[in-house]
Amino acid sequence: MILKKLDPIFHYLNKKQFLSITLFFILWGISTISYWKKYEWNPSSMVNFGYEFALQNQKETPSNSILFKGETGDLGAGYDGQIFYYFSRPLANFNLNWPKGFDESYRAPRIGYPLLIAMFGVFGKGFAIFGMYFWNIFLILVSYFYLRKLLDDETKPYAILYLLSPFALGSYYVLVSDSIMVSLLIIAYYFFVKEKWIQFILLSSLAILTKEPALFLLFPIGLYALIHKDWKKMIIVGSVLVIPVCWHLYLSYRFPNWRPGRLTDFILPFEGLISYMESIWRQIAADSNLKELARLFSRFPLVVLFFLGAFLPFTGKLNKGWEFRISFLLIMFMVATAGYYHFWSVYENVSRMFTLSIPVLLLLMNSDKQLRKQEYILVTLLILFLFIIKVLFISKQMNFQVGF
Repeated sequence: MILKKLDPIFHYLNKKQFLSITLFFILWGISTISYWKKYEWNPSSMVNFGYEFALQNQKETPSNSILFKGETGDLGAGYDGQIFYYFSRPLANFNLNWPKGFDESYRAPRIGYPLLIAMFGVFGKGFAIFGMYFWNIFLILVSYFYLRKLLDDETKPYAILYLLSPFALGSYYVLVSDSIMVSLLIIAYYFFVKEKWIQFILLSSLAILTKEPALFLLFPIGLYALIHKDWKKMIIVGSVLVIPVCWHLYLSYRFPNWRPGRLTDFILPFEGLISYMESIWRQIAADSNLKELARLFSRFPLVVLFFLGAFLPFTGKLNKGWEFRISFLLIMFMVATAGYYHFWSVYENVSRMFTLSIPVLLLLMNSDKQLRKQEYILVTLLILFLFIIKVLFISKQMNFQVGF
């Protein structure tokens, strides 16, 4: 088996942690430099400021920033990183005057990442951008070592999959919140296992406020505590909702038209997958150019990964690690219900949805040694390889200008 042949590499990297960390910095460094190179070596480029939003928030936009003008296929000017940056600015200025253009965005509940950015942003707009890079890199490294402490000697070599996850790298590549949320969640779960309740509650609450899929791990471990009648743990897991609920109540007061249920507008069972496959058939039927077809097929390994992921929790000994099986299925449910326009039409949008699957897979592998995981791991490694190829040779320069 291919994975068996790769085992010596996993074990070697496990013994040589300096090499593992070096490999991490090489991959993330290559991705960073390749991006900056396209945009005059300007670090603000990865924030993806859209010109139309920067114009509305000119006071809070760093001078000489890279401003994207918007092109077909990018769902509007700029990308999501700018939203977290702009939401951080009021916090850095110690007020809650939300940026223009995002007042009632469904991302308003996701204040965790902007709060972290604001810790640097109090020193200036340039420091806020530095904070976006810092937290992505710092938290994944810290959570990697915490995750290793949760794994036994047999599973620990595979922790490198978390450090080199193409999905976490994809999240960092556009400086959004997925890898931040997952990192916080893994650190929080470590404190849960060690029964350090205050740290667990605060970090879990922050993870939920960073992105809602944090609940996909917190809910199953709470359910596990309930079934085993561990009332203390059940109450502690339930208490992580207090801070997010308070924040949602504030948003309901501040923005009368805002409602938590609006997130359900994005739940469209299999619509995204079906529409994506239809788009491939249309391109083939139209005899379009190979470059466009290749761009469409770049998302196809994610389709394969989804079906492998939907199958994986039903392998091995089902009575072992069932809380992680539920967590894994919830992640696959999220992928299955993602619509085409907001998710499956853009590689970055759908790939980031798999970010949490890697640490959950490792925790499940730790519980069940008979889990059939090789196919999922191999496709993940293939996606990492293809992502680096995309970054180095395929990603094109977008239409932009420097400053106003």
